[in-house]
Amino acid sequence: MPATETKKVTISMPHELLVFADKMAGALGLTRSGFIAQTLQKARKRELERLGAEGYRFYSEESSEFAATSETAVAEAMDDEYR
Repeated sequence: MPATETKKVTISMPHELLVFADKMAGALGLTRSGFIAQTLQKARKRELERLGAEGYRFYSEESSEFAATSETAVAEAMDDEYR
């Protein structure tokens, strides 16, 4: 993870999540804060990828709809051009 300005925060969570975070942090050689930050970074990346895919699908559908609705006009224009 790139070095960025960090802020100290206080959070509350269920005990079992804290135990899990500590276990995973130790297994990965991270601090508790490092593990939580890495986990949030991964969640952020997944969300950005999801939003990108959603936008791609939206504009893909929009382009297909535009092509379908303009097909007649294009055909007429092409037909007029070659008469």
